[in-house]
Amino acid sequence: MAKSDYYEILGVSKNADEREIKKSYKRLAIKFHPDRNPGNVTAEAKFKEIKEAYEVLSDAQKRAAYDQYGHSVFEQGGMSGNNTGEADFGDIFGDVFGDIFGGGRRKRASRGSDVRYDLTLSLEEAVRGITKEIRIPILAKCDVCRGTGARSAASIVTCSTCRGQGQIQIRQGFFSVQQTCPGCRGHGKIVKEVCNNCRGHGRVEKFKTLSVKIPSGVDVGDRIRLSGEGEAGEHGAASGDLYVQVQIRKHPIFSREEKNLYCEVPINFAMAALGGEIEVPTLDGRVKLKIPSETQTGRLFRMRGKGVRSIKGGGQGDLLCRVVVETPVRLNDRQKQLLRELSDSFGGPNGINQNSPRSKSFFDGVKKFFDDLTS
Repeated sequence: MAKSDYYEILGVSKNADEREIKKSYKRLAIKFHPDRNPGNVTAEAKFKEIKEAYEVLSDAQKRAAYDQYGHSVFEQGGMSGNNTGEADFGDIFGDVFGDIFGGGRRKRASRGSDVRYDLTLSLEEAVRGITKEIRIPILAKCDVCRGTGARSAASIVTCSTCRGQGQIQIRQGFFSVQQTCPGCRGHGKIVKEVCNNCRGHGRVEKFKTLSVKIPSGVDVGDRIRLSGEGEAGEHGAASGDLYVQVQIRKHPIFSREEKNLYCEVPINFAMAALGGEIEVPTLDGRVKLKIPSETQTGRLFRMRGKGVRSIKGGGQGDLLCRVVVETPVRLNDRQKQLLRELSDSFGGPNGINQNSPRSKSFFDGVKKFFDDLTS
């Protein structure tokens, strides 16, 4: 009886790589293994067929010969594919669990944790950029044992339980499961005498001073990553990273929204009515701002290019000045008299005329509202 094609048995193409072949074999072997199908002769035969196909296709030399000569190369005794069919079901499960959980591999020392440091800047520092020194508490590699946790190199010995593998195999009937070695906790090595400085941890608490260059244009929430400046890893493993998180103090004059700056500019009643010119602050110094006559409170004046150049790129932002008309206080008698005369010229304290268009519009609306209620 002619044998089926090994590639068809495993359900892979002739161009399949080693990983695809192995993955397909594990899936089919678990499905048709006799221990999963007791008394099922068909499943047992299928399992033997799958195992035979895998033993050939997983071996580069056997696969090359099979691709050239087919099944005949094995029938002539040129090569031998072990067709006993007596695979250990535990080996299959061990392989599957190994791929998922890292079984059969020595545990790698853990990389150090990343660290966050909140750095508060003034608005000027954030806009222009600055170099800051920071001092951070951190777990650093022990200088005495160089992170090994051992008193000396001779104090580090191979674990006798797992013989340096970091894993042990536990058998229960047909099953074989690999677990982390309880003796060395997966490291494969045991420290007989610990370092007196770090007490076997390989790391010590200390403060570290770093110089951090802050680029111009950073904003609240921006992070600067310093590679390898985080906590030291376990047993000499790589250190984590340090992330400097930018915070910005409230400014007495300006507020910031992305690339634009905002400020409030108070002007007196006379300038709002008659117009004029005032000086307003920018981060680069004072500049003149022309106030047109009849300016109302809340009006925004845009000064282009007087904002911030963002670290994310693009052009420079603008400065937006919001005008606030300030009510005069601590008036002398002469000033009060002048304001009374001005008020009389408007038609008295309650006068509404062409000089107060917003007031006229508002009170006309109020009158209409009450008229509608009574109609």
